[in-house]
Amino acid sequence: MSDMKQFKLPDVGEGLTEAEVVSWKVEVGDTVKINDVLVEIETAKSLVELPSPFAGTVAALLVDEGQTVDVGTAIISVETQGSATPNAEAPATHAGASEDLIPSLPEEGAVEPGLIGGPAPGGRTSVLVGYGPRTTEAKRRPRKGAAPVETSPAAAQVGVQHAFTPYATPAPAVDIADAEPAAPSALLEPPQTLPSAHIQVLAKPPVRKLAKDLGVDLAEVTATGEGGTITRTDVEQQAGRGVQAATGRIEGTQTGRPEGVPPQGGGSQSETRIPVKGVRKATAQAMVTSAFTAPHVTEWITVDVTRTMRMVRRLSRARDFRDVKVSPLLIVSRAVCMAIARTPALNASWDEAAQEIVVKHYVNLGIAAATPRGLVVPNIKNAAAMSGADLAAALQEVIAVARQGKTQPSEMAGGTFTITNVGVFGVDAGTPILNPGESGILAMGVIRRQPWMVGKKIKPRWVTTLALSFDHRVVDGEQGSRFLSDVAALVEDPGNSLVF
Repeated sequence: MSDMKQFKLPDVGEGLTEAEVVSWKVEVGDTVKINDVLVEIETAKSLVELPSPFAGTVAALLVDEGQTVDVGTAIISVETQGSATPNAEAPATHAGASEDLIPSLPEEGAVEPGLIGGPAPGGRTSVLVGYGPRTTEAKRRPRKGAAPVETSPAAAQVGVQHAFTPYATPAPAVDIADAEPAAPSALLEPPQTLPSAHIQVLAKPPVRKLAKDLGVDLAEVTATGEGGTITRTDVEQQAGRGVQAATGRIEGTQTGRPEGVPPQGGGSQSETRIPVKGVRKATAQAMVTSAFTAPHVTEWITVDVTRTMRMVRRLSRARDFRDVKVSPLLIVSRAVCMAIARTPALNASWDEAAQEIVVKHYVNLGIAAATPRGLVVPNIKNAAAMSGADLAAALQEVIAVARQGKTQPSEMAGGTFTITNVGVFGVDAGTPILNPGESGILAMGVIRRQPWMVGKKIKPRWVTTLALSFDHRVVDGEQGSRFLSDVAALVEDPGNSLVF
């Protein structure tokens, strides 16, 4: 017999709570094997491909592309081929459900309903887990202050539905024996005497929070989820309709214009709203935390890097560097690793809970990379122990993977120092913000041909600016200045590495 399996969105690393479905790699009706890629998702860290844990036929795609879902949400149904049920007389279950593996009691010594070991609603047998069938009476402890009342299953079901409804009022006393059976839909209809604000709606807590943040009244939302449940998409669509219906009023309020005055520059389409999610959302939160937690200090130094540019040209022709790209970033990375050895405080972190400075005896060198989905900072593990050729290959690989959006969360965890190359955008310098958990970040500016005093003459030289930001709780001014001076000396004349 076939068996319907649902694949739920897993936590792909570091306790992430949600992800966006970027693209499906399968369609309904496709046959998949175990470990076939089903979907590509974007977390707060990177793009991740999820393999199939089942083999079978795709029955349904439960989430649309572009939708953000919580970890644990079912995203796809796969129909698998299961073994036949050994007991032909076993009670039939709903379509796609697995067989009931709870054993049945023998005919003799049958236990009456309502006792553990006896038949329960749905034809199943109540079994005391760990001890097998027993014939003791099954009772629920009454609530404090409440007199025990015998209620039928139908009355209990009404009470449960009422208790989990927002703005619930005390459940009416219902005598099921005397009352006419109500239609299932009638149980979900709100009392006519309740105001619109108290209309009963079904929605999960994250959806309710989203509605609150967007200012959406759940009572006005049309539910499309299973069993009349309101989904995130329903709330977002309702919010969009509200914005469109009150465009003139909202724009006039936000921009300070009186109502009825058209906006400048093209009417109501003069604004574009971009949802902040995934990598960009995580970056924004991390930068705010870092900027308002670590006291930043930034220092600059302008350096003649003509000798470095000559070394880059020589290394590009060397046999060991034939298969990798050699750039000034390689020389700066080597200089940072060597300067950290002389000033370890730049490779430390602040432990707020323990009130301690944690000095790392390894260098996981982070390289900030701009991608279409936001800024990511993969790091090269144990970069200080690498040879020049190995470091060049590692730089090339992490940057290429980051630009493809394929950087994994583990590749961005555990960084100890970061380099950001703003020079590729033609920028001279900046004041970089620390990557959370680190105490130093170096910004490398554009390398320009500029007039420079060499001896007693002015000559055209290759010049750049290096900017260092550091956490003043961990690094004092003397340490930060010495570190930046060491990096500058190595970049100005790579031959200085012989005496470091």
